[in-house]
Amino acid sequence: MEGRRRRRRTEEAPLLLLLVLLLTLLQARLAAALEVPLDLPQPPTITHQSPKDYIIDPRENIVIHCDAKGKPHPSFSWTRDGSHFDVDDDPNVTMKPHSGTLVIDISSVKAEEYERVYQCTARNKHGTAISHNIVVRQSRSPLWSKEKMKAIVVQEGVSLVLPCRPPAGLPPPIIFWMDNYFQKLPQSDRVSQSLNGDLYFSNVLPEDSRSDYICYARFPYTQTIQQKQPITVKVLTMDAINDTVAAFYNDTDLLSEEPANERRPSFFIPPGPSSSKTVLRGQVLEMECIAEGLPTPDVSWTKVSGELPAKRTSFLHFQKTLRIVNVSDSDAGEYRCLAKNRLGTVHHTIRVSVKAAPYWIGGTPRNLVLAPGENGVLTCRASGTPKPSITWHMNGVPVDNTPYDLSRSVQDDTIIFSNVQTGSSAVYQCNVSNAYGYLLSNAFVNVLSEPPRVLTPANRVYQFIQNHRALMDCASFGSPIPKITWFKDSRASTLVGDPYINHDNGTLEIHAAQPHNSGKYTCVARNNLGIYENHIYLEVKEPTRLLTPLEDKVIQRGKSAVFECKVKHDATLVPTTIWLRDNDELPDDDRFVLGSDSLVISEVTESDEGLYTCIVNTTLDHVSASAELTVVEAPPTPAVVHEGPDPPTDLELTDQRKRSVQLTWTPGDEHNSPIQKFLVQYEDSLHHRSHWHNLTEVPGTRTTAHLKLSPYVHYTFRVLALNGVGFSQPSLPSRMFKTDAAAPDENPTDVQGHGTEYNNLVISWKPLNSLQANGPGLRYKVTWRQKARDLDWTSVTVANNSKFVVSGTPTFALYELKVQAVNDHGAGPEPRVAHGYSGEDLPVAFPQNIHVKVVNSTVAEVRWDSVPAKSLRGHLKGFKVYYWKQHKHNQHHMEKHILNFSGNHSRGMLPGLHPFSLYSFNVRVYNGKGEGPPSPTQQFETPEGAPGPPSSLTVSSISLDSLTLDWDPPHDRNGHITGYTLKYQPVNNSNELGPMEKLALPPNETSVTLSRLKYSSRYKFYLSAKTAGGEGAAVSQEAVTVVDEAVASRQVDIATQGWFIGLMCAIALLILILLIICFIQRNKGGKYPVKEKEDAHTDPEFQPMKDDDCTFGEYSDNEDHKPLKGSRTPSNGTVKREDSDDSLVDYGEGGDGQFNEDGSFIGQYSGKSASKDGHEGHESSEAPSPINAINSLNSFV
Repeated sequence: MEGRRRRRRTEEAPLLLLLVLLLTLLQARLAAALEVPLDLPQPPTITHQSPKDYIIDPRENIVIHCDAKGKPHPSFSWTRDGSHFDVDDDPNVTMKPHSGTLVIDISSVKAEEYERVYQCTARNKHGTAISHNIVVRQSRSPLWSKEKMKAIVVQEGVSLVLPCRPPAGLPPPIIFWMDNYFQKLPQSDRVSQSLNGDLYFSNVLPEDSRSDYICYARFPYTQTIQQKQPITVKVLTMDAINDTVAAFYNDTDLLSEEPANERRPSFFIPPGPSSSKTVLRGQVLEMECIAEGLPTPDVSWTKVSGELPAKRTSFLHFQKTLRIVNVSDSDAGEYRCLAKNRLGTVHHTIRVSVKAAPYWIGGTPRNLVLAPGENGVLTCRASGTPKPSITWHMNGVPVDNTPYDLSRSVQDDTIIFSNVQTGSSAVYQCNVSNAYGYLLSNAFVNVLSEPPRVLTPANRVYQFIQNHRALMDCASFGSPIPKITWFKDSRASTLVGDPYINHDNGTLEIHAAQPHNSGKYTCVARNNLGIYENHIYLEVKEPTRLLTPLEDKVIQRGKSAVFECKVKHDATLVPTTIWLRDNDELPDDDRFVLGSDSLVISEVTESDEGLYTCIVNTTLDHVSASAELTVVEAPPTPAVVHEGPDPPTDLELTDQRKRSVQLTWTPGDEHNSPIQKFLVQYEDSLHHRSHWHNLTEVPGTRTTAHLKLSPYVHYTFRVLALNGVGFSQPSLPSRMFKTDAAAPDENPTDVQGHGTEYNNLVISWKPLNSLQANGPGLRYKVTWRQKARDLDWTSVTVANNSKFVVSGTPTFALYELKVQAVNDHGAGPEPRVAHGYSGEDLPVAFPQNIHVKVVNSTVAEVRWDSVPAKSLRGHLKGFKVYYWKQHKHNQHHMEKHILNFSGNHSRGMLPGLHPFSLYSFNVRVYNGKGEGPPSPTQQFETPEGAPGPPSSLTVSSISLDSLTLDWDPPHDRNGHITGYTLKYQPVNNSNELGPMEKLALPPNETSVTLSRLKYSSRYKFYLSAKTAGGEGAAVSQEAVTVVDEAVASRQVDIATQGWFIGLMCAIALLILILLIICFIQRNKGGKYPVKEKEDAHTDPEFQPMKDDDCTFGEYSDNEDHKPLKGSRTPSNGTVKREDSDDSLVDYGEGGDGQFNEDGSFIGQYSGKSASKDGHEGHESSEAPSPINAINSLNSFV
């Protein structure tokens, strides 16, 4: 009762008190800028948690993440389905040390037992933080139910639907249709797949007849594929109906008995004239209209209540599906699809309503760090459709159920704190929910009294290039928030005002650093509890610049080309020079010689032509220059020696007007080379004395030039002549001609607008030079206004400057800009309107619709949708993918990798992944200001790959004919080891390798003993491991079996015995006698029938010899050509086919297919080989050649 009275008194507080409290917010801190050092007391903050909808792989242990930080380090507890979950009572569940992460061992239980709703709590003495609800569900890829598919017979022209009806999986499967050869079935505006996977035919044609319409379902989480039983479709033409219907009628379904005529369109889906659809904000809206008719109808889409959003709209499935990404409230309304052929039209109206799960406005609630007696505010700004309800909890308990606190006032989505005291630290939870979802965020209020400290390392040295922006950090912490003051060198005064800019986070900026800005800087952090100083040093370096421009070269073939790239740079910076040709590396050619500041190309040819670029880099800046090399033929030797012309004389000014004058002169001697042109130059003694500028050129046949002049210039002219040799010396100057001042004729060019901060707009322009000023008192009228708003122009006049900073602008707003030149004699013409954006700020949204596809064991592809322009808050620069490998034994050891995709990309490849690993990743968008928030972390697994070589291979227990091999498994297993392959072969004294023996070993063995080896022999062993991803590299080792000394001595003794020598001689003599007898018998071969046959045939091949008498056998013409058992096929590779022509080649059974991302197989089944006749021709008696063998193989490809 007392608590209710106190709450009632709070609700009846005067409105004035609320206004006072709101005014205090101007002095309250933005806690997001404060990161409390971990050595200070603070409530828990959850740093990592599993996603709300957590799908797990039932083949792996379940890991539910919950990590938090705090001082003291928080303790963790869990609830399951809303009740306390005692981790110690479940033998299958363990909690990681110093973490709340649960690891559930499902090796002996079913994963279904742990499909529950979990919530993690992290608490210490300063407060309690809770995670969102984590719904754990296991992925499912059920088998297709077996069903007998009857053949379908239809007449040509009728419509047809082939149902798919895949098994329900988690997540839902991806559907595609293929044939028996794993090729995607062709689709068109006539035949297409619907969103639910069914295959629709607007009308069937005879070519649609086939027996292998197969629907496949690919379950992306487990990477498994299920297939439906093949469907047979037979399309009958009118001529064939009478002959074929009777044969099919008994065992098939006849879908139509009447021939199909041309007909108006009608819709398969959706049914009826209208339908409705609800979609959530930020999701993807997909609507489909599939029509049947003859001829095939064309489908088109319109939005009845407005225009389709062009940048977010796409049409799929041959215009039958309308897809709108990143749905917003403006996408609600009526959409109409129209199906049309030459016989008529039909339309369907879809009413789309857009709802929204809760979403944050301006980000999640931010932590507050307050000193005793200070004021602050927690805000929980969110929206949704319908409007969500907001509830507050403190330390996990509803605020209404907590003790009454005078310093706290809850006002809907805001909690106002006033005059907080020590001991008031707590964690507040904001829960925002409606019918479509909820948001839960923790934000702590930490009441601390802490003297200031500077977090930026002391004595840091900052280096910047002259005229570039310099930023020096002074990150600090304290409670109350420290005030940052900057001093330089002697600390005579604080650094405030031009050229210094003091940022709220303590950073000191110098917009255009100069050498005199170098020196020692001191930043002082001060609050009522103390003072902290930090020193840093600024070094402003001289910019790197080219001393002379790189000049184009026209070089005769065979001569040398020399490009010089001399630069001036700061003495403390070390430059490196890179040369490129046509933006590529120089060829590896000795003719290209690189010097410290030059490139010499000797004996140039036409292939050396191109654009040569010199790039000079330092650690802080770089410069580059390019020049063209042209190679020409050597010109013939001139017959006459030419000289340059003499300078013109007698310059005279006539026809003098306000802005023009006529100049005449007398040419000098040409010296045997005609004058090609005259160059007229001028000097402005009023603004640029002693500087001559080119004014105009006239042909060499003229000696008069009509010169257009600018106001307010004191002109003096001179003329140079040019012939084939070169320019003459300048003529003597003319008399001075002064023009009167006038208003400017032109305005500044290159007017641009950009922001250096989130709330300013810097308008810059290219100022007029003295010749364009037209008079004294040059200044600029700068005008601006925000585009797309009916606002008046705002103007200011500036002088002696080329930019103006507009403060207090909205973030990244488009402005119209004008800059007009004005002098003492009037204003220039009306300026053109330029456009520019005010300053950027960090993006507040992350890319949506992120999904990943594992390409192979080392490469994955990530796809995403961009963020709305309003949330981007700047120019889209690109996307960054952060990814890291999850270590099973050390979750805190993560080496993050970052891939940068510049521009408006929607996908990117992640290379160099480790096989059989779990990776986490998120995607961030970045603009000119920096990165936005990361997307929710997702995970993917790479499949198994080939393992590395075994870690070691040693030989032991060597005997006469056996030895033992011991090894350790590979360090990089890249999967589950399925076995080992041992290969070994003998090696003789000349290092020649003998026959290879191969042995398959089980995965659980790490040693094997080999017997029956040859004694005193050297062997080489190769051992490799295997996984489902293939066989890995092998590790090799060599060993020699032991010599049997007794046997060796017996061999020596026998070899020296006389009886052994005699026996060997007798055997040799007997072999010699047999050879002589065979030779005599062969010379008598003409008396035998085989001799006649040999003479009658030109075949040079020998016939087989008989074993009994060493003669050549009779030529057999027996009809029985059956080969002997174990005999080989003829040398030309031909084999007559008799009863069966079946072969693996004909049927393509050896294909090793893999799935592409669209579901089709990689690697095609080969077609049938060449015709049988080509293999059954006459048999050549020629010996086979390598070319014949290759041609024989090609016939089977």
